[in-house]
Amino acid sequence: MVMARAARWLGVGVAAATLVACGGGGGGTSGGTGSLRVALTDAPACGFDHVYVTIEKVRVHQSATAGDNDAGWTDLTLSPARRVDLLTLTNGVLEELGTVPLAAGAYSQVRLVLASNTGSVGGGLANAVQPSGGAEVAVATPSGQQSGLKLQAHFDVQAGQMADLVLDFDACRSIVKAGNSGQYNLKPVISVVPRIVSGILGYVTTTLTLSATTVSAQQNGVTVRSTAPDSTGKFSIPYLSTGTYTLVVASPGHATAVVTSVPAGTTTTAINASSNPIAPPVSSMADVTGTVSLSAVSGTTTVATPLTDATVRALQPLTGGPTIELASQPVDAVGATYRFSLPQAAPVKAPYAVSGALAFSADSGAAGKYTVQALSPGRTTQEKPAAIGAGSTAVDFAFGP
Repeated sequence: MVMARAARWLGVGVAAATLVACGGGGGGTSGGTGSLRVALTDAPACGFDHVYVTIEKVRVHQSATAGDNDAGWTDLTLSPARRVDLLTLTNGVLEELGTVPLAAGAYSQVRLVLASNTGSVGGGLANAVQPSGGAEVAVATPSGQQSGLKLQAHFDVQAGQMADLVLDFDACRSIVKAGNSGQYNLKPVISVVPRIVSGILGYVTTTLTLSATTVSAQQNGVTVRSTAPDSTGKFSIPYLSTGTYTLVVASPGHATAVVTSVPAGTTTTAINASSNPIAPPVSSMADVTGTVSLSAVSGTTTVATPLTDATVRALQPLTGGPTIELASQPVDAVGATYRFSLPQAAPVKAPYAVSGALAFSADSGAAGKYTVQALSPGRTTQEKPAAIGAGSTAVDFAFGP
């Protein structure tokens, strides 16, 4: 089972996965019937007490270009539609959506169909958020939700075998603030990953604000999967493909802690024990803010408008490598603004150790030095340095026509 990395910042968050039915080989040989099992999980969500989505069905097709009404779709229908709080699905928790018989063969498209926000489901709005300390608010969903959120996921089903998919719905990157209206838009970021017995687990100190702490497994400065620790400080990042990862712990009011060269394979790698939790040093925080705009020529005048389909990332190159991702967020849906709160203190770094305590040391050369990156579909990525101080640092981006 192999998961191919894709850009998680795309509008309908399309990540591809290639897997074979558990217990079988690859190849996608047709003939006979197997089955598909689908579950839902979530990465941490920032600034919300609840994020609800209501799922009506999961659809699969062998063609990546199949249209809504083309023949050949197989549907896994949830009856009644199921309202799920994504924030209950962190740290490896799964919401099982069900199993459906499927003709053996190779499949290239998955669609997640959400219910509309007309009426209530389970006593609440079908798709909604509850900001921390606030009231529940409906989220505006994509116009194409009735035909399903289109996900590219290449997987094989073998006769007599079961293929396993996990839909990783990244709530934090999927909820977009709509200016000062108090409203939110849903811009789904969903990765499709194979359910494999491989991952990373460990502990952070319970002196952190655990609900706002993020632990991520990264490769080449890209977050592959992330989670939030539970009340004991334990974190679990499952379903990682075989490879080497950088573990990044980010928590408000603390320096970033980094563990390098963490292996993941056919088992779960334990970083540390509860008796020796990761405890990042205290740090002052500073804001990096800005806007992303698009320049267009109107007659003899160049006009700048907010580029609201952009995503902005905060990266930090460590001395001697690697580069890590501290945060990523879609810009505001009205003004295309963004804001990051980043630690001023030096990150602390330790190499993975098979046994014994992690030996962290401060990377003084990287203290307060960041790279801000702006991405927009179909446009060349831009990035700028940001050396933060005691106040707010402005980093704006302007894309050409």
